[in-house]
This record gives sequence, structure tokens and C-alpha cells, in this order.
Amino acid sequence: MSEIYMEEFDEALQKMLRREECNPYGVGYVSPVAIRTRNSNSLDLSWYPNTFTRFHEVSISLPRDVFKVCVGCWQYDIKPYIFVDHDWLEHLHLREYSVFALIDAIGVKAALRDNALTKDKLIELREKIDKLAEIESDISFISFADSLILKTNWDVGYFHKGIKCSYKPEKILLVIKELDRIYQEVLGLPIYAVLTQGSNEYYGEPLLHISKNQNHICLNSLGVPFAELLAIESAAKSAIKSGVHPPMQLYLDEQFYHSIQFKYEFEKNDKPTNSYAAIMKSSEPSYFYSSCEVLIENIDDREREH
Repeated sequence: MSEIYMEEFDEALQKMLRREECNPYGVGYVSPVAIRTRNSNSLDLSWYPNTFTRFHEVSISLPRDVFKVCVGCWQYDIKPYIFVDHDWLEHLHLREYSVFALIDAIGVKAALRDNALTKDKLIELREKIDKLAEIESDISFISFADSLILKTNWDVGYFHKGIKCSYKPEKILLVIKELDRIYQEVLGLPIYAVLTQGSNEYYGEPLLHISKNQNHICLNSLGVPFAELLAIESAAKSAIKSGVHPPMQLYLDEQFYHSIQFKYEFEKNDKPTNSYAAIMKSSEPSYFYSSCEVLIENIDDREREH
């Protein structure tokens, strides 16, 4: 909670303790968090920007210098409130966040040995991806013929500034399904995809930066999410080789997976997972593995309509 509500919250607590009519929960605007790790100069937090229409968790760091005070009252079941610098908290809501996907074609080595990846086919593939990119203009497509990186930005939403939440993780699953169709149609190769989501330091910037000479492309992102994508991919490949689980079409970081709005009857928590080592998360996270068909089939109909 912002520091600007500290005095009002303090007064509400005192009234409650004097058994006067008062509701501390009616004070200010709360951003739910869970503390995962205490570091020397920061706290690693799980932040929940949306628990009303979906279960959305984002890993963030709370620096010591923006922390003001923590207040709770266990006798009245008032959970701890962390009061923080107002500008820092506003920035948390106003900055942009991103969804990232790493996509790779399956069977490329065999296709190369058989001379099946001709220049004409690769140009046709590029043209079809161009057309898809025209339709999905809010997603950046970085391709290497046999592989792709996708990135799309989204807003958390901030009622006080009139900003609506634009997070729609379901959409990128539909895009990956279409890419799988394109790769199979042009190259005869299926694809697999690794997905994650999180904060983006290049807030207020376009999806991509391309220099005037067009010889420098910046993804406008730190390398952390891509390291996470590679960590999931590496863990999945090791698990496949050791027989932990079979090859699958999708490998989704657990935070991204849980944020998808599935049908009520879809028991998402019971689906198979495997752990991986993430460099910026305190606890050992997991990824879920599945297919586009299964997940899309079980997306809540209201999200499918959007």
C-alpha cells in the first residue's frame, strides 16, 4: 500500500482497537503480495495484479529504500500491510510487462540432411510469417527460419489513472497454433514452444527498436526472460532424454500457465509439471507441459471470444 495512506490506516486501526465502528480494509488501495525471500537490501515478492478474473502472479523485487513500515494486527486478523514509496508503487502499476515465447521447428537436422529446406520454401515461410505479423500487430516476430522469438507487451491496469488491464495470455496460444500450421504446411515440420511472462525494463518503448541503418535490432528487453526460456527448454530436453516426460508441443512457466483463464471444470493444477532452474526466482519453479489443442480447447469461452 502507498505511504500516503499510512496515517489514515493508523487511525482506522486505533478506532478498531477502541471497538469503535471502523473498517481498516476500506482504506486506500491494496496490491496483494507474498514475500518469498529476504535479501540484504531487498525482498523478493510474488505480486498478484489480478486475482479477480484470473490467477496472475508476477515476480518482483522490493528495494529496501522504498520500504517505509510494515503494520499488522494478528488479534483482529489484520494481515501485514507493507507501506512503500508512493512513486515506486505507481510505477509498478504504470510500467509495461511482457509475454515471451521461444519457438523451434522439430526435425530440422534431418530436413537439412535430406536437402528439404530449400531457399524457396524458406522464403515462402518468411512471407507467411509476414502476413501473420500484419494481423497480429501487437506481437513482435523475430525469426531465424527454423526458429522464432515472440514478444508482446501488456498493461497491468491502474484504476486511478484510467488504464485497463490488457493481459491476454490466451491469444498467444492461438498464434502458436497458427505458426504450427504454417510450419507444417510449408516445411512439413511441427514446432514446439516455450513461454514465460514478467516485467520489462524498457517500459514506454515500442516492441522493437530498429536503427536508422536497419543493421541494429533491439528487442527492448533485458536478457533475463530469454535466459528463463532457455532454462525451461534445457530442463525439458533433459527430462525427455531421461524419460521423465515425453516430448510435448508447449512448455509453459508456471506463472504464465496459472494466469491463463481456463474453464472451471478444467483441473489445471493436476496437470503434469517438471522443475527448472530460474536465475531470478528464489524458489525452484516448475513448467507445465501440454499441447495447443488441449489448452485452447479448455480456455474459458469468454476469453476465446476476446
